Amino acid sequence: QVQLVESGGGLVQAGGSLKLSCEASGRVFGINDMNWYRQAPGKQRELVASISREHRTNYSDSVKGRFTISRDNAKNTVDLQMNSLKPEDTAVYVCNVKQWVYRLRRESDYWGQGTQVTVSS
Repeated sequence: QVQLVESGGGLVQAGGSLKLSCEASGRVFGINDMNWYRQAPGKQRELVASISREHRTNYSDSVKGRFTISRDNAKNTVDLQMNSLKPEDTAVYVCNVKQWVYRLRRESDYWGQGTQVTVSS
């Protein structure tokens, strides 16, 4: 099993910045994609940003140009630098990683508990 622990959430004013971090621990042998999702009350869960093992990145149109995702394969961490934050960015941000499980011969998903980001106007 893989455990994910997120940190860095909090309260900021519009236009401010936050950096979220997620560290994977446990039986980590090689993580493939690492993703950040967010979910706000009354809204559908949204994939914010993703990064592959080879550091290829993709972003939601709503955050492109403002957020940057990065990873450190040696430390099994993924970060999300969030700049120029807007009130509509307010949500619980959840870390997700995918790892091939050799015993099961399949890729498994692992999820963190989430960290709250609140942006005030």
